[in-house]
Amino acid sequence: MKRENRRHEIKITARLKQCAKDFLICGLTGWGLEILLTSAESLAAGDLKLMGKTSIYMFPIYGLGVLLGPIGREVDRWLDADRGEGTIAKKDWIFRHGILDMVLIFLAEYLTGSLLKSLGICPWDYTGRMLSVDGLIRLDFAPFWFGTGLLFEYLTGSFRDSLGVKNAFPYR
Repeated sequence: MKRENRRHEIKITARLKQCAKDFLICGLTGWGLEILLTSAESLAAGDLKLMGKTSIYMFPIYGLGVLLGPIGREVDRWLDADRGEGTIAKKDWIFRHGILDMVLIFLAEYLTGSLLKSLGICPWDYTGRMLSVDGLIRLDFAPFWFGTGLLFEYLTGSFRDSLGVKNAFPYR
């Protein structure tokens, strides 16, 4: 019994360590993408310095991308319960998870933005911008969030785990 408990503790510790690494990966990737996007916006405005920017508050928000894979797997399990596990085609998985990730990212952006705005420290304000909702999200970012969610799932191994793809990301 003690040996079983010890193995269980080791598995939990390994999962927590991997989750922490994946949180860092998502946080850093999100920061990088935001800097690239804001650099492109500065170029579009005629600024050849290409000054990208972000906020320290964005790191944990992007880090939440670590949850996309586990949520997606639960949704897959729920939707595919009657067909058996692992029956979804790759293109269907990409579409399903891209849409789900996009909606979850919009939700996280809206909720965290609302909280930060109530504290007077929200680093973004889309008020007056195209397709803005309460100045907190921009619906025209949908394709970007679709791709970003899939990227987070790929970087954290969820793509590989869900579809049984081996060596999808070799460093793991």
